[in-house]
Amino acid sequence: MAEENITVVTGFILLGLTSHAELKVALFVLFLVIYAITLVGNLGIIFLIQITPKLHTPMYFFLSWLSFVDTCYSSVIAPRTLINFLVVRKTISFSACIGQHLFFGLFITTEGFLLLVMMAYDRYVAIVSPLLYTVAMSKRKCVVLVTGSFIGGMINSLTHTVGLERLYFCGSKVDHFFCDVPPLLKLSCSDTSMNELLLLTFSGVIAMVTFLIVIISYIFIAFAILRIRSASGKQKAFSTCASHLTAVTIFYGTLSFSYIQPSSQYSVEQEKVVSVFYTLVIPVLNPLIYSLRNKDVKEAVKRAIEMKHFLC
Repeated sequence: MAEENITVVTGFILLGLTSHAELKVALFVLFLVIYAITLVGNLGIIFLIQITPKLHTPMYFFLSWLSFVDTCYSSVIAPRTLINFLVVRKTISFSACIGQHLFFGLFITTEGFLLLVMMAYDRYVAIVSPLLYTVAMSKRKCVVLVTGSFIGGMINSLTHTVGLERLYFCGSKVDHFFCDVPPLLKLSCSDTSMNELLLLTFSGVIAMVTFLIVIISYIFIAFAILRIRSASGKQKAFSTCASHLTAVTIFYGTLSFSYIQPSSQYSVEQEKVVSVFYTLVIPVLNPLIYSLRNKDVKEAVKRAIEMKHFLC
């Protein structure tokens, strides 16, 4: 490429979800409510787990970290998205854009690994091999698994961030509501084949392999549930597993749609809609699916409310 044709881009303009002014206020209110519920739900779960000794178990240890990650990656995206609904010029500096991508990639990948740990390991051992649960899920091992999830998230995120840093950009209008890799690659005047390969081999493989392991794990869990003699026990267990798998499928399915499809089939409008699910909807669903439907958590919430009334 001729040197004179290279434009140094110092910032981007996020075009957002829609260009229709009449929809922006409604979307702002909707996303504000979703983000508020996300914060209250996830931070509330973390608080309940910390103050309730009964919830100091491996499962709730992982749930507290899942809630932390949900809060973080939702907060990386939601505040700026909300602001951009209200302002005319939706600018973001190059460094802020790269930083947003770095932290979003870190937390979204960590979430995938945490779901793998919770669904494919913790729940598998608890249901299929309950007698080995205490040994298999020692405190030290739980800490190692969470630490490993964050390390894996950082490696994946840094890989794509470094790949973006080496590119030249010929345009500044990002047709998206946050700095994601696919729309940024559309603006590059450099060869992006390596970036697309990294998306497929890192993000794509991580999403597909972890999802596959979760599915295989839940097949074994289903066989274990079938051995339960109580019909009501079977129904409750299958209901819980179905809700977990629904959330996991939405999470991995939307991520796979965004990062595995070839660039020739990339659709901006479809990508925006799909991105809403894994950036804003999943963080608000997780507390409901993994925590608030649980009997122990419901009892902890009830005691916390009763304690508040007593203190007042």
